[in-house]
Amino acid sequence: MFPRSVESVASSVQQAAEISMDPAQPSAQAEALVGIDDVQKSLNRSRASVYRYTNTDVRNLNPPFNPRKLNPEYRSDQKDPLMFHPNEVARFAKDVLRIKEVTVEVLNAPSTATQQILGSILEELRLIRSQLESRGGQPPSDLSARLDQQDRPAA
Repeated sequence: MFPRSVESVASSVQQAAEISMDPAQPSAQAEALVGIDDVQKSLNRSRASVYRYTNTDVRNLNPPFNPRKLNPEYRSDQKDPLMFHPNEVARFAKDVLRIKEVTVEVLNAPSTATQQILGSILEELRLIRSQLESRGGQPPSDLSARLDQQDRPAA
């Protein structure tokens, strides 16, 4: 029925997800949204037909979910490009285009310098916590001596 196999559609969606992933985006957004070109390639459809499939309305920036259309992600401005979640592309391919057994695999982004620094900070905090717990929960002797000196009321 379709010139491409289901595996090629799934791999195209996966590749599109990997291409559009921007490490500078927040982690919620970094779940690999794909653009209209990537959807076009993954579904093997023309750009015009992908736009016809898309749930858009000139009067409503974010129309309600339509199960018979390809639903883009939330946009804050009319000029924002249409972006799609890979699961939505797979749902559309399976439910509307009748492509059977569509699977989408979204891979984690490669580790960035920020993630590496945060990982080392986390490891250092764990080390500090383990050292504090190994002392048996007693506060440092210097701190307890200082607290005894400050038994006067606050000003």
